[in-house]
Amino acid sequence: MLNGLSPQDMEKYHLGGGQGYSYLKNFQDKAQHYRTQHQQLLDAMDMVGFNGEEQEGMFSILAGVLHMGNIQICATDSGEAYVDKSAKDLNITAEILGVDSTDLESSLTQSVVRTNKGELIQRNYTVQQALASRDAVSKALYGRLFGWLVNKINQLLAPTDISIAELQQIGVLDIFGFEHFEHNSFEQLCINLANEQLQYFFNQHIFLLEQEEYQREGVSWSTITFTDNKPVLDLLLARPIGILALLDEESLFPQGTDLTLLQKLNQNIGSSPHFTTGKQARSPLFTITHYAGKVEYNVTGWLEKNRDTLPSNTMSLLQHSSNPLINTVCNGSITRTGTLALQHKTSKGRRLSKRPAGRQVGEPGKKGGKQLTLGGQFKNSLTVLVERITAARPHFVRCIKPNGLKQPNNFQEDDVAAQLKYTGMMETIRIRREGYALRIPFQQFVQRYRSLGDVAHIPEDQHGCQRILKATGLSDWLIGKTKVLLKWWHTDELASRLQKVEQAATRIQTGVRGFLARRKVAHLRELANKQAAAAVMFLNQTEQLIEDAFQRQRHLAERDETAPPPVAGGMTADMTPADAAAVQQVATKMADLHLQQDVETQVELKDNLSSDEEIVEDDFTGPISSKNRWGKEGTKAASVRWFRETQQQAVMQDSGTFAPWFHGIITRRESERLLQDKPLGCFLIRVSESRFGYSLTYRISSRCKHFMIDQLPSGKYVVVGEPKVHVSLSALVDYYRKNPLTGDLLTEPCGQVEGHEDYAELLVGNRYSLVRVEEEVQPYGSALHRDDSTPPPLPERNYTTMREPGNQQVSSKHMHYQTLLKNQQQQLGVSAVTETTAPPLPARNRRK
Repeated sequence: MLNGLSPQDMEKYHLGGGQGYSYLKNFQDKAQHYRTQHQQLLDAMDMVGFNGEEQEGMFSILAGVLHMGNIQICATDSGEAYVDKSAKDLNITAEILGVDSTDLESSLTQSVVRTNKGELIQRNYTVQQALASRDAVSKALYGRLFGWLVNKINQLLAPTDISIAELQQIGVLDIFGFEHFEHNSFEQLCINLANEQLQYFFNQHIFLLEQEEYQREGVSWSTITFTDNKPVLDLLLARPIGILALLDEESLFPQGTDLTLLQKLNQNIGSSPHFTTGKQARSPLFTITHYAGKVEYNVTGWLEKNRDTLPSNTMSLLQHSSNPLINTVCNGSITRTGTLALQHKTSKGRRLSKRPAGRQVGEPGKKGGKQLTLGGQFKNSLTVLVERITAARPHFVRCIKPNGLKQPNNFQEDDVAAQLKYTGMMETIRIRREGYALRIPFQQFVQRYRSLGDVAHIPEDQHGCQRILKATGLSDWLIGKTKVLLKWWHTDELASRLQKVEQAATRIQTGVRGFLARRKVAHLRELANKQAAAAVMFLNQTEQLIEDAFQRQRHLAERDETAPPPVAGGMTADMTPADAAAVQQVATKMADLHLQQDVETQVELKDNLSSDEEIVEDDFTGPISSKNRWGKEGTKAASVRWFRETQQQAVMQDSGTFAPWFHGIITRRESERLLQDKPLGCFLIRVSESRFGYSLTYRISSRCKHFMIDQLPSGKYVVVGEPKVHVSLSALVDYYRKNPLTGDLLTEPCGQVEGHEDYAELLVGNRYSLVRVEEEVQPYGSALHRDDSTPPPLPERNYTTMREPGNQQVSSKHMHYQTLLKNQQQQLGVSAVTETTAPPLPARNRRK
């Protein structure tokens, strides 16, 4: 934050370098690295859905915590604490947190106690008490801010589909590993307690459940032995003489100290083989023998950490802060597991009515209640965690560090061996190698390895499993009541043999499929030869008929010099209807011969279709578009309405015009045409018609690239596939002019011709509003649908021959054609036509 905030924000929060804050230890000056991480954090928050006010409130709380750590507490001559106002840290902290500086000073240096009679007693703190009060307030603000972040992320990422009857979840538990430092305090005890509890669950889940599996299957096998850490858990969690229980008890005494706590521990659990104290009389050290080894703890400061006290007047002051986020987090309730609850609901689902907002579970002030300590909260949280993983199907992933220096190519065997030991992996490996790691039900085993049997039909029961295993020649396997129990190496052996069987089956299938394909090809080749021979014969017959008819026409033409030249088919423009009908009848017989051969060919092709080549109907089902309040997504009217209602004011410049790179609803091809002759890097942003968003198009050496631009719930914009989030489209353009997008920089915008802008239809209420898109359908022929460039439809064609009644004379040359037709009819066996009108032409049969 100190390296990533802008100079204006740094001045706003009165922040400086990282060396001047007491809460920042081991501060390293890596400005560029921290600045990059800060920007990535902002982009991630924008992507999830945090708005600007929430981000500003978060930074104000962090800045307030830093300044509060610098508040100097001094002592008067009588030992009473007061705030040194010369450093101005108190006023800065009060300004940032939105509270009065005088009230903040009073809450840090004084406490108010309410008696049974309702009287308020004010008592001044000592310097140590005031410093503890200051640090407690800082810790509470920081912790509640973290809880609010978790709740907000869960709220923003929650599924919106509430129709799911049963919601399946995948939870990931990632905790600190076993900790053993040079100085181990209360925090290390809590972490190691969690690891002890998870190790116990691991033992129960892996080792004991495996032994119970053998017992259920009725298999005679030796008992699994493992190191049980249940006595260590009892030492830490048992009531009333466990370490956490004794710590809570000692925390209730106002005069209790860390040494009295250690004495109480030694008196109650000193005889345990897993607990030992220091050799010196007043030493604050004691040792616990965990499953991973011995750890020495120091009890200094345990009582204060466990009490986790927060001055009530300070919390009341923050609950009335003028900062909205501080007001929200301080009015939240703390659950029994230590998490922040902002909805104020009880376990029965009703809103809290009697418990004031901001009060913890069991906080003093409620009759019969007591404050829940930090150790109690951790114990409850651990109980809830175990309940959840017990009800789920857990998978354990062990992370092993090759070295403690975070260096590559540095494998330290001692460290790795120690991690494998205290994570329980060595014991797990031993059990897996000695036991039967693979347990498969009978039906699944037979279905998977049926091909390894010696017969084709194998029953799916224990007899079938025995037959398969005996056929493979494997040994050291067991058959239970419902499952087959195999060693770890059996899986590899079965997989190897199954692979050989599959390879043999593949070779057999290859030969059979090749034989069937060759036989089919031979049959198709024979059929093609028959079709080719029939086509040649038909063409020869047709050619011979045409040649005979042409020779007859030529012979008759030579006899009659006045006859017009012959044409193909023996028909002329001056023939009578009767002559044309006779010629058509000859052609019809020739077409019938062709049709008969064509039908025979199609029937033969249909009979040779393979059984698996079934003809199915075409599928023309289109995608279903989503709908929202702007109309049907994917339509131009909906995109225009979306832009007018949500984007017009945000995209337009202060001058009331658009940037030169902005374009309206144009197609992808149109954008490529506009950039065709432009220089490399020339770009434009257009409104998308297929969805509610934008598209970025820019030119590269050989083509154009297209990217989708989406608007996040926070109102900011992001290029789909890129992590960077931008406040506006102008900021997006400026960023990618300086930073490459998939290796290319944006150079110059693709403008528009003045007076022919393509975004006119998007605007309402200015000089560009030329076209208005209407959603209702206009009737055909209206001004909206009329296109002057389209010619009118042609009139219907009339193929009827117009003849006048008086024009019925037949010239003498038609007599020669009638004689010719009679001769052709006699040769072909066609009866003479006596009608004077031509019959209708037969329907044309087209071949595919």
